[in-house]
Amino acid sequence: MLGLVQRHCRQLQPGLQHVLFGVLLSRLCSIKAQAMSDMQAVVLQQPGGPDNLSVGTVAKPRPQSGEVLLKVYATAVNRADTLQRKGLYPAPKGASDILGLEAAGKVAELGADCKGRWKPGDQVMALLPGGGNAEFVAVDEDHLMPIPAGMSYQQAAAIPEVWLTAYQLLHFVGGLQEGETVLIHAGGSGVGTAATQLSRLAGARPIVTAGTPDKLQKAKDLGAVAAFNYKEGEFAQKVLDETNGKGVDVILDCVGASFWQQNARCLALEGRWVLYGLLGGGSIDGDLLTQVLRKRINLLGTTLRARSKQYKASLVKAFSEQALPHFVSSGPVELTPIIDRVVPLQDIAQAHRCMEDNKNTGKIVLSVREDDRDEL
Repeated sequence: MLGLVQRHCRQLQPGLQHVLFGVLLSRLCSIKAQAMSDMQAVVLQQPGGPDNLSVGTVAKPRPQSGEVLLKVYATAVNRADTLQRKGLYPAPKGASDILGLEAAGKVAELGADCKGRWKPGDQVMALLPGGGNAEFVAVDEDHLMPIPAGMSYQQAAAIPEVWLTAYQLLHFVGGLQEGETVLIHAGGSGVGTAATQLSRLAGARPIVTAGTPDKLQKAKDLGAVAAFNYKEGEFAQKVLDETNGKGVDVILDCVGASFWQQNARCLALEGRWVLYGLLGGGSIDGDLLTQVLRKRINLLGTTLRARSKQYKASLVKAFSEQALPHFVSSGPVELTPIIDRVVPLQDIAQAHRCMEDNKNTGKIVLSVREDDRDEL
């Protein structure tokens, strides 16, 4: 391009050559600078259906103090993204409005005051409050984890949000102990497939509910001791039969209202009921509190996205120490991110439709750029 400008300038009078060359060169530098400060990202025109999503040009973020700029190679879709798209789950204050709660890629740049744990070129995966469905994202340095050896960016992108959520539900909130039994609803989801494996890692007995034979079989393959189709009669009695009438010690519940009676029935005395979603509604018509009192139930509501940076850093640290090594180990329990499909970032609308139709078993991953281990 510079050579073309020079050739055109030579055709002018000598006095004008330098003037025009300077103007054109300045313009080219401005265009290049603008291109370097922009990126491609998922854009939501207005709240609504999947067709309101597209990929467009937006400003590239700059890492603030204690943050890292991540060059994103793969990201993923979560249920929270579909709710945000509908206008039902806004991003936390100060977070990016761009969808995406996780990403995997390379460290591109360090912000001020970083502690020195990461350097440009490091291959990492990130837990995010938003902004992951883009070519670059700024992330708190303490919310990064190294990508396990031999794992692709696409596999790594399937880990942060759902595996950290599952770990939080089981251990930080649910207090799961070795030998206990845990009932995991939506067993075919990203969180469900992660929680099943993490339960086995903890020496617990996972029981799963799901809505298709394929998802039930996948749960068993991942270590569930039993798996029940919630569409085929009440699961509560089946759970009680499986536990010899005792019930389960912990329930991971992303459903809410439509399951509350069965949950109360099959939860053991002094059991922990961890509520983290309301796919089946939030309005209960019935005597739930009597059941809570009679069984001394611990009803625990929790979310992850709006938690403090310190809480997330503690969660990332605990997961990195206790669970992450098992993604590459050859021990009795080897953890595996379950991926349903990988689609290009440009097909974001298709990815959202798939999730809302409950067609996926495991994660829907978005490919942002080609895997390139030799370039930054």
